[in-house]
Formats: sequence, C-alpha cells, structure tokens
Amino acid sequence: MHTKKKGGTGFQPVSSFKITRRNLPHWQEPDRAYFLTWRCLKGQVLADEERTITLDSLRYWDGQKWTLYAAVVMPDHVHALCQPLVKDEGSTYDLGEILHSVKSFSAHRINQQRGTKGSIWQDERFDRIVRDEKELNEKWQYIRNNPVKNGLSEKAEDYPWFYEVFL
Repeated sequence: MHTKKKGGTGFQPVSSFKITRRNLPHWQEPDRAYFLTWRCLKGQVLADEERTITLDSLRYWDGQKWTLYAAVVMPDHVHALCQPLVKDEGSTYDLGEILHSVKSFSAHRINQQRGTKGSIWQDERFDRIVRDEKELNEKWQYIRNNPVKNGLSEKAEDYPWFYEVFL
C-alpha cells in the first residue's frame, strides 16, 4: 500500500509514515472494532454530572457514525469499545473525527459547568484494533469490570456511567 507524500507528487510506503505523539490509529479498516482509552489532564477528576456529560457525548454518535458496544466513564479516564459504521463501499466514518467531536463537545460542556476554559482530555493513551471475537469479549469484560475492580460499584449495571449495547 502506498500513499501520496504531503505536498509532493511522489508516493511513499505506508510503513515510512512518521509516528506522531497522537496514539490514534493512523488508518482504519472497515468492519473492525477499536478499544480506546483516554484520560483527564493530570490532576483533574470528573464530578458526577461531568461523567454524565461524557457518557452522553459518547452515546450521541451511536447508530449514526459508530456502534458503541461498551463504555465506562471513570473519575479520571474513559474506556470505549466501538466500531465506526460503513458509510459507503469500503469506507467508514473517521474514528479520529468522531473522537474529536466527543472530546470537544464534552470538554466544552464540562468547562461551562465549571466556569473555566481549556483542555479537559489528554490525547488517547491507548488504542488498538480488536483482532477477533475473543479479544472483543475480553475488552468488553475489561470495561464491564472496571468500576467493580476500582470499588466504585458492586455490579457494572449499577454504575451510572457504564454503557453497553446488547447484541
């Protein structure tokens, strides 16, 4: 696979792309799920209503541009298991654009609540393409168990900032 050089007319192999500080997948594959994690800026913790804003922001695109299989908004980080929807033959909605919308909208609303300005979220700290059904189930269970493991709830279903779709 090759791509055009930015600002040039030649082509270069994908493998020679420079890795950026942003850890978002550099390309997407249709019909693939992604496991994503991002954190609040150092020292910031989300209040209950801010976690609600964040979960609502994640759910906004569900069914429109992605399928959100599971998500949990913890006091200082977010986990999401999602799959961008196919918009036309071999092309999916852009995961980076969806995440930018989720994070920008939630940060804007949180800042309104706080009466502040500025960043709320760090860049993604970890993300990956989910390789198979086994890994999908493992990531789903990881998200499901996160509030329980951290002592925030006895069951995932009782944690108000946990979401999952039933397949």
